[in-house]
Formats: sequence, C-alpha cells, structure tokens
Amino acid sequence: MPSLSSDGVETVRASIEQAGALNRPRIVVPEGTMPEGVVRVEAGNTTYHADVQVGLDDEVEVRGLYENVRLARERDGENRLGEWVDEKGLEAGRSALVDIVVDGEQYGLRAPGEDAVYRVAETPDDSLASIAEDLDE
Repeated sequence: MPSLSSDGVETVRASIEQAGALNRPRIVVPEGTMPEGVVRVEAGNTTYHADVQVGLDDEVEVRGLYENVRLARERDGENRLGEWVDEKGLEAGRSALVDIVVDGEQYGLRAPGEDAVYRVAETPDDSLASIAEDLDE
C-alpha cells in the first residue's frame, strides 16, 4: 500500500463544534471538501468510516467515526469521534485539520501542529465496484 505524508496533500481547516442535546462533538468542514455519504477517515493511526452529511444548519459535518462502512451508514456501534477529540486535547471552538488523501474517498483527521503519514487505500477496479453498488441497492 502506498503512503502519503500530510505535508504532501491538500489540507483544510475544520472546526470542532458541539451538536445535539448531549453536546457531542462534530467536525464542520468547508463546503466542497468532502462528499456526502460514507468516506474513509484516518485518525490517530486508525482507519475509521464517517457518514458525511449536511446538517440542519446547511453545514457539511462529520458526527462520528465508526469501525466499518455499515456502522457509519447506520450510525450504530461505538462512535470514536469524541474519544479522538479528547485524546488530542481538543474541544468545541478549536480547529482540526482535514487532509484530502484521495479526493472523494479517503481523508485524514489530525490536530493542528501534528504530522501524519497515511496508507493510501487501493480502490477496487470498476467491475468490482459496480457489483458492490448493485448489492447495496
């Protein structure tokens, strides 16, 4: 698997905000940074999946990091976003950095001042991807 340094990819600044009645963290990313739907997110040397959505306030947001695509899609299971925010010593009102590793598919999440090296996930060939899409429908 090829790897990329955070120095060699496009990086955008996102904001950490509180969301919902329980004030859980969410990452608000600039419009056009990430597509809606499930994407791969590398955070703290771990690969997660996140369901990127447009919130009620029309902001593009990530509200959770999950172990696999199904859990991200259903927002089920252990949400690791709060854990990541706590581990990095971040909180609402602070920034996070979003690295665009593979546009539309894979992203990195890191605290300001941190460097990271990402393993670039290989995308399946078109025929396998179309079979997978057919199975999802």
